[in-house]
Amino acid sequence: MLTVIVGVYTIYVLVSIYTSVMQIGYINQAKRKTPVLLSASEFLKAGNYAVAKEKLSIVNSFVDYLFFIAWMGFGISMLQANIFLESEALMNVAIVMGFLVVNSILSLPFSYYEKFVLDEEFGFNKSTLGLWIKDTLIAFVMTLVFGSLVVWGIYEIIVNFTLWWLWSFIFIFAVVILINMLYPAFRATFFDKLTPLKDEELDDKIKELMDKTGFVSSGVFVSDASKRDARLNAYFGGFGKAKRVVLFDTLIEKLTTKELLAVLGHELGHFAHGDIYKNIALVGGMLFVMFAIFGNLPESLYLEMGLSQEPYLVMILLLLCMPVLGFVMMPIMGIVSRHNEYAADKMGSELGGPAGAIELANALQKLVTENKSFPLSHPLYIFFHYTHPPVLERLKELGVDVGDTDQTSLEGKCEAQI
Repeated sequence: MLTVIVGVYTIYVLVSIYTSVMQIGYINQAKRKTPVLLSASEFLKAGNYAVAKEKLSIVNSFVDYLFFIAWMGFGISMLQANIFLESEALMNVAIVMGFLVVNSILSLPFSYYEKFVLDEEFGFNKSTLGLWIKDTLIAFVMTLVFGSLVVWGIYEIIVNFTLWWLWSFIFIFAVVILINMLYPAFRATFFDKLTPLKDEELDDKIKELMDKTGFVSSGVFVSDASKRDARLNAYFGGFGKAKRVVLFDTLIEKLTTKELLAVLGHELGHFAHGDIYKNIALVGGMLFVMFAIFGNLPESLYLEMGLSQEPYLVMILLLLCMPVLGFVMMPIMGIVSRHNEYAADKMGSELGGPAGAIELANALQKLVTENKSFPLSHPLYIFFHYTHPPVLERLKELGVDVGDTDQTSLEGKCEAQI
C-alpha cells in the first residue's frame, strides 16, 4: 500500500510538471507572435512573467516531492521519536503541528523568492522585508494557535468515534464555513487596514447596485493593499449580515467608476446565482472523499511505515496527500467555476445598463494589463489550473472583437524551453 501511495504521488508530480512544461513552451512561442490585448512590450513582459512563474512552480513541485519522500521514509518517524508528552492528546497535537511548522519553514525560501525576486523584477512587490516578516510571523502564530485547536478536535473525534472519518469531515467542513465567515474580519485585524469608502457618490452607486440583487452588506470598505502589492482586486467576504464589500485601493485608482461598478456587478452575479454556496459544496465534496479514503486505509500501510496507527499519523498522511486529490478534483471544480464566471459576466453586463458589457470588457482588459496576465494558455494548462475562463473567451462572450489571436499555429507545437 505504501508503494501505491508513493506511486500515485509520483504520477501527480509528473503530470503537474509536464503541464507546466507545456505551458512554458506554449507561452515562449506565443509571446513572439502578434500581441493580443497588450502592447508589444507588455505582451512580452507578461509572457516572461508567466514563464518565470511556471519555472518556479516546477522547482517547487520537485522540492515538494523530495519532502514527501523524506516524510514518508523517515521524517514522521523522527518527529515521533523526538516529541514525547505524557498527555496522548497533547503529544498528537504537538507531532502534527511539528509537521506543519517544519513545512512552513521549508517553504519560506520560495515565498521570499517569489515576493522579493520575481515580483520585484516585474514591478508587483510593494512590500518591505520588515512587513513581510511581520505578515509571516502573524500567519505562523495564527496557524499555530488555530491549527492546534483543529488538530485537537480531530484527535478527540478519532479516539471517541467508530466512524471518525465522517465526523471529522463534518467538523472540518464546519471550520471551512467558519473561516469564510470570519476571513474579512481577520484580514482587517491582522493584515490590511480597511477604511469605509469615502467617495459618497461611488458608495451610493454601489449600494444601489447591491439593492438590485438583494445583497445586504455591513458596508463598503477600501483596503490599503498597495502597501504590499500592485495587483488589482476586490472581494465580497463573509455570510449573512457580516458580508462586506472590500475594494483594493489599486482597483479604485486604475478603474473608472463605471468599470468598477461593472466589476462589482460581476461579483454580485456570483451572489445572485449562489456561486459561493456552490463552491463550498464542491469543497465539501472533496473533503468528504478525502476523509473517506484516509479513514479506511488498510493497517498494512502503517506496518510498512513501521509506525502504529495513531491519530497524528492519519492526519499527517491526509495533509501530505491533500495536494494530489486537489489536483484531481481541480478540473471538475474548474469546469463548474468557469461556467459560473460566464454567467456572472452576463449579469454584470446587464446590471451596468446599455453600456455594461463595454465597461466590463474595458475593466477586464485593464486587469490583464495591470496584473500582467498573459492572455494565452495551453489547453492542458487551462484544464488543470483555470478557475476563470481565458480572458479572450470572456471578451468574446461580451461581444468584443479581439481580432485574430493566431492560436491555431500554436497547436501541437509547444517548444518546452525551460
